[in-house]
Amino acid sequence: MYRVIENRSLWFGKQVLGIILFLLFVTTVGMAQQDFRVMTFNIRFANPEDGVNYWPNRKELVASMIRYHEADVVGLQEAMRSQLDELVALLPDYAWYGLCRTDGSTHPEPDNEFSAILYRKARFELLESATFWLSETPKEVGSKGWDAALPRISTWVRFEDKLSGKEFYHFNTHFDHRGVQARAESARLLLEQIREIAGNGPVILTGDFNCVPTDEPYRILAGKDSGLADAFFQSEIPHHGPLSTWSGFQFPGLPGRRIDYIFVNEKVKVHKHAILSESWSGRFPSDHLPVLAEVRLE
Repeated sequence: MYRVIENRSLWFGKQVLGIILFLLFVTTVGMAQQDFRVMTFNIRFANPEDGVNYWPNRKELVASMIRYHEADVVGLQEAMRSQLDELVALLPDYAWYGLCRTDGSTHPEPDNEFSAILYRKARFELLESATFWLSETPKEVGSKGWDAALPRISTWVRFEDKLSGKEFYHFNTHFDHRGVQARAESARLLLEQIREIAGNGPVILTGDFNCVPTDEPYRILAGKDSGLADAFFQSEIPHHGPLSTWSGFQFPGLPGRRIDYIFVNEKVKVHKHAILSESWSGRFPSDHLPVLAEVRLE
């Protein structure tokens, strides 16, 4: 009698354990399915003076990086309209939003740079989008701010994740390469705009910020009161790859030159973070290395 009860208890315990393990598996798989990959990638504008590194010789490499690493949403910098057209031809699963920094159009004449956001059409629905200028007059098309050498912009999109039904905001930008004051003021303006536009929603910020972590713009963006954090330090899995993002077409991450970042707010959790240093027989897709993070929305 006791052996029968003992066997039944053992059988019941195994069934309960099996159910618990199954539920854990289903939960883990469900969470993994809701993860998506964010990339920031300065693809280098199409400059004929780049010789062997001119865009026609690199476009397949850029597309391959995005395709192979299965980026779901990509903040691009230095992307000209002609480059965007060629990228989506190579990556037909993607669409993009952006406005040109010089005239606020989608078909600038002459062609110039966008801080466009590329996204996987099957995964995300674009709900709202806009572009503002990093200047004292952010609504003024083509305006240069402070001591900037060129007009600089931030493009943003409100997305719905079709898989989870959750919404988030993606801001993408490219800070000026010369203006020290412009970079600091751009960081302050960007935080103001993020608070005004996104409110309490999940936020992802990507970009080429032309500053290292010890510089003022980074400290503004990653400060304790900013509401943002560097995904590099938020990753649940230790960072993978070099510690710098500037390659100069020659070296996989020149030491001390981490200037491209992915920032998130507290409603975005980071599972993985990497700086990607692949090359093709010594040839790089760009003079910047792309940064990739696998994230999920809370």
